[in-house]
Amino acid sequence: MEKLIITAAICGAEVTKEQNPAVPYTVEEIVKEAKASVDAGAAIVHLHVREDDGTPTQSKARFKECIDAIYKECPDVILIPSTGGAVGMTAEERLQPTELFPEMATLDCGTCNFGDDVFENTMPMMRDFGKRMLENDIKPEYECFEMGHIDTILNMARKGQVPGAPMQFNFVLGVPGCTPATVNNLCWMVNAIPAGSTWTATGIGRNAFTLAAPAIVMGGNVRVGFEDNLYLERGVLAKSNGELVAKVVRLAKELGRGIATSEEARRILNLKPRI
Repeated sequence: MEKLIITAAICGAEVTKEQNPAVPYTVEEIVKEAKASVDAGAAIVHLHVREDDGTPTQSKARFKECIDAIYKECPDVILIPSTGGAVGMTAEERLQPTELFPEMATLDCGTCNFGDDVFENTMPMMRDFGKRMLENDIKPEYECFEMGHIDTILNMARKGQVPGAPMQFNFVLGVPGCTPATVNNLCWMVNAIPAGSTWTATGIGRNAFTLAAPAIVMGGNVRVGFEDNLYLERGVLAKSNGELVAKVVRLAKELGRGIATSEEARRILNLKPRI
């Protein structure tokens, strides 16, 4: 079994300091949380960016400022900018970080309910996102919230509309209105992806660590962070993303699985070495 790749989703687009004062908004806060995550054992930082007042943005300039600042502190980390942005953003808004030619970026694989909102990812939008990633040599992390999302993206890959094998999937389970975060559902989705693919499990809210444990023993990878969950345990707010990463490291140690460095993660994910 390969070592465990831990992704830290450090701020997201929706969570606020009112919910947890440690949620980062400013460039300095984002860099601090990225470094805390890497120091604790994360090989990847999944990156949304915010304005200083917390407003979510997909601004190319803001992404560049944050990416450059993170690389100064964490030169080897793998960064996965979000092309999901926030609910209601246009496709062109959401695609801005791909203009910076990151080694990876997210690609959401279908429209779904997001609590009381609808997260729109139409087929034309997804073809546009796939075309951009093919043109810019970006490896997608395919974010799947439902089983149908897997079938959709595999069909697109067969048609050459999105990058194909080897593919990296992120199963985001437990979003209100989407697939519940159960072990059965995780197994169902893992069994639907092609041999040779890599995958990550993301449990939302109280599901963060109950989904992490089966992912670790199944040979998958784990994402945690303030985007998905603000608590270290029931009733205890996490003081940093690093605390959430450190808890996954402890789980992996108890379950006998080593932790991948960013260099090892690049090999596992079939990425080129970072120069």
